[in-house]
Amino acid sequence: MTSDRKAVWSALKGWLAAILVIAFWAVAGTPAGAASFQPLEIVTKNGVQVFSVEMATTEEEKRTGLMYRKELPDGKGMLFDFNPEQEISMWMENTYVSLDMIFIRADGRILRIAENTEPLSRKIISSRGPARAVLEVVAGTAQKYGIRPGDRVGHPLFGGK
Repeated sequence: MTSDRKAVWSALKGWLAAILVIAFWAVAGTPAGAASFQPLEIVTKNGVQVFSVEMATTEEEKRTGLMYRKELPDGKGMLFDFNPEQEISMWMENTYVSLDMIFIRADGRILRIAENTEPLSRKIISSRGPARAVLEVVAGTAQKYGIRPGDRVGHPLFGGK
């Protein structure tokens, strides 16, 4: 192989590698170095439900959230930190999976649950009162586990475990 062909082949391999990485991000729906998962517990009348959640704390993480993901397994979710407690508005633009949005007060009590949100919608979903955080889980989770307003959420964000 001539040196010119080697240079072209080397450049082509670099471009192909970059395209594969971008394609993987698009399919996986998470950027390289995705957030680690943390345990979160919700104490309900039916017992304690444990979830594994990604944290959304930066403005970019909160803006992107679960957009572009094609699935969200049961027991997984994303916890958005909006400290300090405030009225929170969310939407489902570019979000393909229907979600339950659980709005949580600073003391760890659930304020409101927006169940079975409409995928790809720009409709505003409000906390309807001051909340510190939003937990997004796959639609049907609240009903499946009997999660209700007033239930307590255990996570370091709320001063608990």
